[in-house]
Amino acid sequence: MNVLIGFSTVVLTIVMYGLALRIHKKWPHPFTLPVLLSMIFIIAVLLLLGVSYEQYMIGGGWINELLGPAVVALAYPLYIQRKTLVKLAAPLFIGTVAGAFVGVISGLALTHWAGFSEEILYAISAKSVTTPVAVVITETLGGITSLSAIMVVIAGIGGVIVHQFIFKLFGIRSELGRGLGMGSAAHAIGTAEVMKESQLAGSISTVAMVNSALVVSIITPWLVSWFV
Repeated sequence: MNVLIGFSTVVLTIVMYGLALRIHKKWPHPFTLPVLLSMIFIIAVLLLLGVSYEQYMIGGGWINELLGPAVVALAYPLYIQRKTLVKLAAPLFIGTVAGAFVGVISGLALTHWAGFSEEILYAISAKSVTTPVAVVITETLGGITSLSAIMVVIAGIGGVIVHQFIFKLFGIRSELGRGLGMGSAAHAIGTAEVMKESQLAGSISTVAMVNSALVVSIITPWLVSWFV
């Protein structure tokens, strides 16, 4: 029975993403991003059919296992741009460390000042890193892992929606700045988006995403202790 449910939810996810992709190609806009639209479509279908999140995640968990290989696949553009990335090693490191601190502290501070519970504070602390890393960090802290995954998606989609406005507002035109910003703040979703603009910016974003995951894993427990 679980196999049938899992297969059905996988098919549902693929069909909804395909539909969202067609809509985005016809009406390209940040609010028609396939990730955002497919998520809305899937939620609507689950509510209409009365399917619980736990049932959906029987198949959703299978898809989730592909996140790791998907991130690893980003190694190819890194190889192509390896010489340039070596030259940019110092600003890449400094930028991602700064981005990691800002990403963690901003989420913790806003959550703390808003008076939310510690579980939510733990969940939002790792919002700017890719889902597998964020879930492990949140689980270690004692937060709600499913909520952490949602925060990661919101951060990624939010970054893609507002990044052009932010870059224009602050005059960020260099591939280094754009890649660092997207990788540090919007992880894999942001990296995929900036990769469309430039392979170098996408490669920089990949490095920023990986470095951020490492730095955030180290600093988050320490920074969380400031707010609890």
